[in-house]
Formats: sequence, structure tokens, C-alpha cells
Amino acid sequence: MITDILKDKPTKLFLGIMAFFVANALIAECIGGKIFSFEKILGWKPADFTFFGQSGLSFNLTCGVLLWPLEFIITDIVNEYYGPKSVRRISYTAVVIITYAFIIFYMAMKTPPADFWVNSKTNNGIPNMQDAFAGIFGQGMWIILGSLTAFMVSQIVDVAVFHKIKRMTGEKWVWLRATGSTLISQMIDSFVVLFIAFKIGNNWSWQLVLAIALVNYMYKFTMAVLLTPLIYLLEAGIEKYLGKEKAFSMKQAAMGK
Repeated sequence: MITDILKDKPTKLFLGIMAFFVANALIAECIGGKIFSFEKILGWKPADFTFFGQSGLSFNLTCGVLLWPLEFIITDIVNEYYGPKSVRRISYTAVVIITYAFIIFYMAMKTPPADFWVNSKTNNGIPNMQDAFAGIFGQGMWIILGSLTAFMVSQIVDVAVFHKIKRMTGEKWVWLRATGSTLISQMIDSFVVLFIAFKIGNNWSWQLVLAIALVNYMYKFTMAVLLTPLIYLLEAGIEKYLGKEKAFSMKQAAMGK
């Protein structure tokens, strides 16, 4: 029985997608502590935006945003072929795994370090390895709560918008339901994480929260549009793997038909 299940192509595809989705989400959370300059990647001077009275804003982004647009594309693919229940399943799995990972990170930070290890990288410019380890893995609880809450809320919104657009357009306009749902869910994600982590957790002003959320959303909006062709490439690959008839029947089942 187990062997038969693992030979089923839709099942194998789903397990592969879920594994990649969860791993991607966990990696995004782990690297989220680093802030990078998007302008420097392009060789540009830092932008100087002013939003809601907050000046000197630029595209200084968490490294986690490099991966989150891809997560929403995967969400749309699962939505297209497996339906909203499957999206919720992979989302809940990701949240459980991320929560478990942060518990383990916390335990690792609290274990007493070996004396030799603390100063082992002094010659490399790291005077205290314990502090460096805690700095990398020790994200604040409000940031973790904000990130996980934003992730779940945005996933729910993405699913709802995706299916609403698909019911209106049928099999046409894949780009509209995929990119449209991503743009709306990413807007909510950008605001919710900052509201919980920094408005509630650190008493930031509303103006600062809204200004930084807008800068983050500008990046996410651009990436969602640029990644739209990837949706078509993935769907073409899935149809080639499953066969057009099987892929079509899965899409119909995902819509409850």
C-alpha cells in the first residue's frame, strides 16, 4: 500500500513541493536577521524616500524577503492543482517546523559554551562566539510571533483571492489569479509582521510602521510581477510530468468540481 502511494505521481509531486515549501520557509526565517541593501546589489546609490513624514528611507531589506515571493508562487501552484485544504496543510506544517526550530535554537543558545570555543575565532574578528551565535539565532519573540502570524494570515488571504479570481475567469488568465493573489497577500504580510513585531513589540509610531511596510511592499510588488513567467514554466513542467488529462482533472477537483 505504501509503495503504491509513493508511486502515485500527484502524491510524489505534492510531497516534493511540501518539502521545498517548508525548507524554504525555514531558511527564510533563519536568514531574516540579516539586513541588506538592495541598491548596493544593483550598484545604485541608496534611495531616499519620504513616506508618512519618515525621511531617509531606502531598500534596506531582511534577507528573508529574497525567498518569500517564491513561497507565494508555490502556494498558488498548490492551490491550482490540490486546492485550499492542501495549502493549509503545508502552511500549518511550515509553522510547526519553524516553531520547533526556534525552540531548538533557544535551547542551543542557553547551553553553556565550552571555554575554548568562545574565543576560538578571535583571529577572524569574532571576539566571542557565544555572542555571535546568539546574535544570529536569537531573534526577538515579537519578531517570531509577527512573522508567523503574518505568514498564516497572508496564506489564508492568498488562497481566498486566488479562488475568487479563478471562479470568475475559469482556466484563463493564470497570471491574474497567481500574481493578483500574491500582490494582495504580500501587502498584508508586509504590514502585519511590522505591526506585531515593532508597533506592539517595540512601540514604533504608526508613521514609521506604515513607511517601512510600504518600502517592503514596493520590493515584493516588483518581485511578484517579475516572477510571473515562473508560474507558466512550473505549470508546463507539472503538466508534462502528470500528463495534460491528469493535470486538468486535478485542477477541476481543486475547484470542487
